[in-house]
Amino acid sequence: MFAKSLRAFGSVALRYRAHIFVDVAVASMVLTLPLSLRTEQRAANAPEPPAQVAALATDAELVRASTVSRGGTITPGGNPATRVADDVKPIQRYMLGAKDTLQSLGNYYGVSAEAIAVSNGISDPSLRNQQGREIMIPPGEGVLYTVAEGDTVESVATKFKVDPKVIMDYNRLYFEPEHFAPAQLVFVPGASLPTLVYQTDDEEPTVIARPPSVNNPRPNGRLAWPVGGYISQYFWAFHSGVDLAAPYGTGIGASGAGTVVSTGWVAVGGLSVRIKHEGGFETGYYHMGAVYVAPGQKVERGQIIGTVGMTGITTGPHVHWELKLNGAFVNPLSH
Repeated sequence: MFAKSLRAFGSVALRYRAHIFVDVAVASMVLTLPLSLRTEQRAANAPEPPAQVAALATDAELVRASTVSRGGTITPGGNPATRVADDVKPIQRYMLGAKDTLQSLGNYYGVSAEAIAVSNGISDPSLRNQQGREIMIPPGEGVLYTVAEGDTVESVATKFKVDPKVIMDYNRLYFEPEHFAPAQLVFVPGASLPTLVYQTDDEEPTVIARPPSVNNPRPNGRLAWPVGGYISQYFWAFHSGVDLAAPYGTGIGASGAGTVVSTGWVAVGGLSVRIKHEGGFETGYYHMGAVYVAPGQKVERGQIIGTVGMTGITTGPHVHWELKLNGAFVNPLSH
């Protein structure tokens, strides 16, 4: 009975051991199937080696040295576009109308009349016979300049009295030097601009209108009134001068003899003139409609230096009259 039981146990153990071997074999085949399929796929996609290479290299070397393409043609994700930097403003174009003036255009676009005139080669500020002409509006206070043969950044900078770095920075010439080439348009920020010269309306437009000196009414003091009008705002802590209202186009006289130290456009004040006098005095005239003098010019007391206008930020035609004594603002009416 013992021998019979032993034979029965051995038969069962043998049967289950066979099942274990079968299960292990099946599991091994399942685990190795993806690896074998991946190897076959790589072999199928691999390019055929050239005949010369096949003759000189072993199979192992070919597998190691062969280059496999990663895909088809590379395409961009979107349409290419050029983006202008935030600190670079576009150059606007404007068609001149019958009633346009350089002063009105300057006020509208926030640049000086001189900047528009020089950028477009305009010599007559009245814009006579210019209706229908398309002009360029500079993107800021400065000049639009077309590069000529033989020009260098340094020569253009010297011409307009600016640092060459200003031209390089604004026009991005460090990265795109090809923009400074003949016939290319560049912008020169802060360029020194000539004062506009207004001409007569007679048959000889080349005659410069230089109004004669007049005897303006004077207070009992050192300075002469720049214009015959009324005071619309006095000197106080937040107003550095006296506003004298007068009809548009009225002549503005120098408050005293001296030398013109600056003319041109300034922020808020618009078209302006500053004159240095003896004794540490310096007078300033702002919101002018026209200027008849240039820096370095000697003027006499009462000489007409420009006209009343509305350039800059203003609510009506007037001249903002300032006085500095040794560099500090003082009340003009006290002198």
